Amino acid sequence: MHDILVIILRTIVLYWFILGILRLMGKREVGELSIFDLVVFLLIAEVAAFALDDPNSNFIHAIVPMVILFIIQIGVSYFSLKSKKFRDVMEGKPSIIMRDGIIVEKEMRKQRYNLDDLLQQLREQQIGSIQSVSYAFLEPSGNLSVFKKEEEQYVFPIIIDGDIQQDHLERIGKNEKWLLEELEKKSITDVKKIFYCSYEQDALYIQLKTSF
Repeated sequence: MHDILVIILRTIVLYWFILGILRLMGKREVGELSIFDLVVFLLIAEVAAFALDDPNSNFIHAIVPMVILFIIQIGVSYFSLKSKKFRDVMEGKPSIIMRDGIIVEKEMRKQRYNLDDLLQQLREQQIGSIQSVSYAFLEPSGNLSVFKKEEEQYVFPIIIDGDIQQDHLERIGKNEKWLLEELEKKSITDVKKIFYCSYEQDALYIQLKTSF
């Protein structure tokens, strides 16, 4: 009877404790969890299960790892916010799976993403023909983002949080020299001051950092 009461009490405490940790980690939809988020949540679940499986174990031994995981998660989130390169390493980058109605086979193989998966996700977005797709991105979360030809087209960001996106520049037929010259015309000499920049309708859209 004592063990049952201990398990009940631990379950109640762990429920509110884990709920508090998840709330502090920030709002993310389940489908948008990164691999790192998933690892942290699985470890927390494993530690919680260990604490409930053995009522005689020291409860603090379950709480301490959860606190450590929480601190790691907050630290990773902070550095991800500050560094685009760090964020790409931890969470990955979106992959172009389709371009102008053509499936990019090389990227499909690289991501181990098969045609059945692609066609299923296109059907889920009511897209019947691949020829109607302008761009399709496989997000780090595994979701497929699709832009149809007759709809508003995807705009490639060319500067994100002060970092020039060289691959995006190539996709719009530009280079870094052209970008720096265009920025200089707008009296901007330091790209690190730019929070976001894209090339839309033959013009640069620029948003500077509010604090630098």
